[in-house]
Amino acid sequence: MALNGSMNRGSQASQTLALNMKLVAHHEMGGFGGVGEGMGMQKTKDGRRVMWLGHEGAPKNFTALDVTDPREPKMIIQTELPHNKMRSNNLEVFGDTMFVAHQIRGERGMTPAGFDIWDIAKPEQPKRITHFDASGPHSLGVHCLWCADGEYVHMSSGAPDFQPRHPNDHQFYRIIDVRNLAKPVEAGRWWYPGQREGDAAPPLPRHPKFDGGYRPHNIQVYPQRPDRAYVAYIDGGVVILDISNKAHPKEISRYNYSPPYNGFTHTALPLFSRNLMIVTDECTKDDGIDWPKLGWVFDIREEKNPVPIATLPLPPAEVFTKRGGRFGAHNLYENYPGDCSWRSENIILGTFFNGGLRVYDLTNPYQPREIAYFVPGAPPLSPKGAVQINDVYVDDRGLVFIGDRFTGGLYVLEMTV
Repeated sequence: MALNGSMNRGSQASQTLALNMKLVAHHEMGGFGGVGEGMGMQKTKDGRRVMWLGHEGAPKNFTALDVTDPREPKMIIQTELPHNKMRSNNLEVFGDTMFVAHQIRGERGMTPAGFDIWDIAKPEQPKRITHFDASGPHSLGVHCLWCADGEYVHMSSGAPDFQPRHPNDHQFYRIIDVRNLAKPVEAGRWWYPGQREGDAAPPLPRHPKFDGGYRPHNIQVYPQRPDRAYVAYIDGGVVILDISNKAHPKEISRYNYSPPYNGFTHTALPLFSRNLMIVTDECTKDDGIDWPKLGWVFDIREEKNPVPIATLPLPPAEVFTKRGGRFGAHNLYENYPGDCSWRSENIILGTFFNGGLRVYDLTNPYQPREIAYFVPGAPPLSPKGAVQINDVYVDDRGLVFIGDRFTGGLYVLEMTV
């Protein structure tokens, strides 16, 4: 079904499109509705549900919304960044602790660049515990981080002692021991052979048209396989690492389809019970310039030799590339291990910018089926003239939370599949 619109070529970006999804609530976050790639839910000791959101850009650092009653989200707190040349695009919540990434949007070497650790036991009064510094002459800080066990942060980061051969390759995989929250220390690191100045491996080939760089984006490490890291390495494709010895990660396999495809591998989501992995490539250009940006289904029964077996179906590119802003794959719901999280190895949710949220049934991994979608109408003052859905979180109540990249804020949805 469609709400106030259709999937036809003439559809306007102001129209909402929906199938098997119902809007429960919408919160514009006090006029600062630019949600980044950081969404984490906390269950407080007094029984509340608090959604913590990182911001796509300055001036805001993070926002907390009470979503105990999903029909009436309420802002608890919204904090400021130190300056306008940084962003807190990504965050992770583990219990009453929050890890917030800080990346510079300016010249390299600026500070603060790294991540902050916060005590959020009292959401109205978050207390910063410490800052882990990742600044340096070639560093822009931390882009994305992951912490599923409260002991180690896995992150895409620069470092004071890391000099890339190419300026686009300024981040690499770092493992940070946070068992002492007040004194985080590096436990290990890995980078793509040839990425660092002085490597024995030859310089890395560049994409002839879309050079996104060789550096990690999302890094997933799950309780089911704490000895494995699933790393989306932008123009380096997807990498599976053995991290049983965190001081010395070892490559198990890598798969790269760029070129001929346009790179920017973003997320690698393993489905352990099914020996599958879902991989998405981020669209980074407006108006379909870097089309196609796809979601891939991999068979990883033999992890030394991952094999692509299907792609996630998409609505017509000729419609959405004309709708405004980006259209293509981006984030996946990553089956977060936390006690507030819903998990499935058959239903996959992904965000597609102006294509909104798309939901897929992978019962037959060779023929994924789209079973639901929700595309909000253009938010007021959107600089792209269309929604740009950036990230998605699903809680254990089955509620779906999606965020707009620029002005739309948070949407709360019910999925009827």
